Amino acid sequence: MATTADFRNGLVIEHNGELWTIVEFQHVKPGKGPAFVRTKLKNVKTGRVLSNTFTSGVKINVQRIEKRSYQFLYREGEQYHFMNTEDYEQTFLDEAMIPAPDLLKEGDLVTIAFHAETESPIACEMPAYVTLEVVYTEPGEKGNTATNTFKDAKLETGAIVKVPLFINIGDKIKVDTRTHEYSERVKE
Repeated sequence: MATTADFRNGLVIEHNGELWTIVEFQHVKPGKGPAFVRTKLKNVKTGRVLSNTFTSGVKINVQRIEKRSYQFLYREGEQYHFMNTEDYEQTFLDEAMIPAPDLLKEGDLVTIAFHAETESPIACEMPAYVTLEVVYTEPGEKGNTATNTFKDAKLETGAIVKVPLFINIGDKIKVDTRTHEYSERVKE
């Protein structure tokens, strides 16, 4: 068992029967009354952020989380199949656990976080940017880069992203997995 003195950003604790990550914390010692720790906690499974105050010195239950690198193999219905890059063991995740499943293509690497005690997957982290090929978009206009207008482009994974007018079929583009926005064209 640990106490509030052991708090640090990124620490995973059990609170109200669920796993929470400490996003930020602040020790407060008021002039009157006992000291306390003001925290912002993020639910590991749902991503919900909660503000909570702990009395200083209270016991907390620290949880161990292991992050492992996995390669995406294929999708079967709502299940996504991944393979551990070290021991080739396979695991399956529901579509709801993956932040941007429409931007995931076969062979992409992701990081999956496991709860060490139960060996159950609790979160999936994708790389910040992925490079994908445009399979369909309206024909582009040469030299039309001054205006800030966008058009729809269908990518090789089936995702549809807004791209600038100069992007054509066959171009490879970098897409932000957190916002689903076009970042840049990739030169080969």
